[in-house]
Amino acid sequence: MTTLVIGGAGYIGSHVVRLLLKRGEHVIVVDDLSTGFRERTEGAELVELDVTSPDAVDKLAFQLRACGADSVIHFAAHKQVGESVQKPEMYWHDNIGGLANVLAACASAEVRDVVFSSSAAVYGMPDVDLVTEDLQPQPINPYGATKYVGEWMLADAERAHGMRTVALRYFNVAGAGWPDLADTLVMNLVPIILDAVEAGRDPIVFGDDYDTPDGTCIRDYVHVLDLADAHIAALDYLRGEDRPHRVFNVGTGTGSSVLEVIEAVGRALGTELTPTMGERRPGDPARLICSTERIEQTLGWSSSKDLDDIVRSAVEARQGR
Repeated sequence: MTTLVIGGAGYIGSHVVRLLLKRGEHVIVVDDLSTGFRERTEGAELVELDVTSPDAVDKLAFQLRACGADSVIHFAAHKQVGESVQKPEMYWHDNIGGLANVLAACASAEVRDVVFSSSAAVYGMPDVDLVTEDLQPQPINPYGATKYVGEWMLADAERAHGMRTVALRYFNVAGAGWPDLADTLVMNLVPIILDAVEAGRDPIVFGDDYDTPDGTCIRDYVHVLDLADAHIAALDYLRGEDRPHRVFNVGTGTGSSVLEVIEAVGRALGTELTPTMGERRPGDPARLICSTERIEQTLGWSSSKDLDDIVRSAVEARQGR
């Protein structure tokens, strides 16, 4: 089997690449290295390419044919909620345009199986305790909207070209499967906290007046290695015959508040952290907790790591770099 991983030099993508290589698959990584690292693709062939560029379709289709790829996993996208509110045009152009180019290349090269990196941000601010895939998505920021439109595009590609597609709606991803694949970008909560501690600053909490028990946002945190394993399960699902669903949540079914994550980081570091309270960020819902019933029953996947495991792996990776 040969899989082309777009964005495979990045944080999540590199974990998936390593798992694919470990099970003996041939892997081609396509990445422009704007946020990824060449050294994280060791063992795979790296093709440097921006999938939003005007010639991306032809170049991608050539690579797909040349390597005989039978599947594609698409990670490459901008993913910051606040930035998407400030720069919506960039998110629409790059996230949607990049996926359009990928799907056009797959159609040209007759590649059937596509796994798409979607997001829990498609749900917006659902008024339910557990978010299921049957809930009508109502994204409240441009990032979430681009991911939801991306799912429409997958469905259209299935009808037009006979593709078989899966969209994985990630909840909050953190941790490290291996120290050299740690999340180095200060965009997600755990590395933001660790970065503040290293700099001698108190971690900042963006809003403590949400309708939650401690006033801070609640999210479902999933270990990046568990998430990577979900992609392997999704590929195997696409390669089978029975495919009743196109969309799956990926999370743990358990929520943790921002303050609880800060406390967990303190436990892993062996110190007590005192956060500073700041203003809310635009576009942040109060809570997002995942129902994992569909992915557990259909793909046989479930998370194996809890919040302390996630934070401990992130701290150990940071300390060992």
